Amino acid sequence: MDIEDLGKVVEKKNDVEKEMLTPALRQVLTKQGYRLVGTHSGVKLCRWTKAMLRGRGGCYKHTFYGIESHRCMETTPSLACANKCVFCWRHHSNPVGTEWKWKMDDAEQILKGALENHYNMIKQFRGVPGVIAERFQEGLVAKHCALSLVGEPIMYPQINQFVRLLHSKRISSFLVTNAQFPDAIRALDPVTQLYVSVDASTKESLKKIDRPLFKDFWERFIDSLKALSKKGQRTVYRLTLVKAWNFDELKNYAELVEIGKPDFIEIKGVTYCGGNSKKPGTLTMANVPWHEEVITFVQQLVDFLPNYNIASEHEHSNCLLIAHNKFKIDDEWWTWIDYEKFHELIQKYYESGGKETFSAEDYMCQTPKWAVFGSSERGFDPVETRWYRHGGKKDISGC
Repeated sequence: MDIEDLGKVVEKKNDVEKEMLTPALRQVLTKQGYRLVGTHSGVKLCRWTKAMLRGRGGCYKHTFYGIESHRCMETTPSLACANKCVFCWRHHSNPVGTEWKWKMDDAEQILKGALENHYNMIKQFRGVPGVIAERFQEGLVAKHCALSLVGEPIMYPQINQFVRLLHSKRISSFLVTNAQFPDAIRALDPVTQLYVSVDASTKESLKKIDRPLFKDFWERFIDSLKALSKKGQRTVYRLTLVKAWNFDELKNYAELVEIGKPDFIEIKGVTYCGGNSKKPGTLTMANVPWHEEVITFVQQLVDFLPNYNIASEHEHSNCLLIAHNKFKIDDEWWTWIDYEKFHELIQKYYESGGKETFSAEDYMCQTPKWAVFGSSERGFDPVETRWYRHGGKKDISGC
């Protein structure tokens, strides 16, 4: 059964299905800063959106792929997830499940509500000291959508309709999945960039870190990577490094790269989000790697990957980008995205009923010098202004 058929089945059950968001969940998520949309969706203003409105720098996707962080909406059409990852930045306050069992909202209404809430949050910055007037106006017209807020967006039965609506508004789509729904990956129409979270490289460590709900989680994980390898557009492995948990799996990671053949590999040090450090299996600050430790890991990993190399770095996010060598032309990296070209290509894809396909190379764009690994800027856009707390040396540009 494909995504569209599943959507029809769910639609018929809407009158009897329960809502995903209970009153208690609504209260908790609202307190965390979410703007909830309908019965199962949400939107939240990213700290990098706030930073770029002030001219204090963009997120790693600005450095790696050329998005405008102040014009990016972070949202999800499904707050539910099939994992309970140890590094979840929402401390598992969102619902969980292995299948769609809730009332389903219409994709058009979700997008309308998400954009309205996003713009209302942007409007709160009108007249705030430090906010650049031009960027404030630009922020009221979203150009990018990060479907990575929380939960598992690919679980939403109308995900293809939702993405198509984004593209109809010339909003690019960056969709992240936790690699537990391989059939949904196969059924997914092209997105600007498709991510799979690869948080571990063995069955044992994946169970320990992601704490998946599926009993056959490893088989689903591997099948998801195989499904990713068949997608024609830009694909990414997203690795979160956790010291003492997954730092020593270099060869195994390389074997997973061979399965999914991603265009890019993002490697980021885990972010500590607080919690009960005395509880078994809970992260502490000791699990957070220094940036130089992440660099060392990445350098060691590329030794196992003859077709890849380090392309970019965003020191502020403790994150590096490994890219396939096909994105290096005449010794220059082309990891950025030509967004206008993408929208032209996706429109032709829709008009042809999916017959006129395109590849990642068809909408790549040259990476600026400051964004390339080894540059003195270390991924900080030189047109932005670094912001230091109380005149000190701690960079808080993205805070």
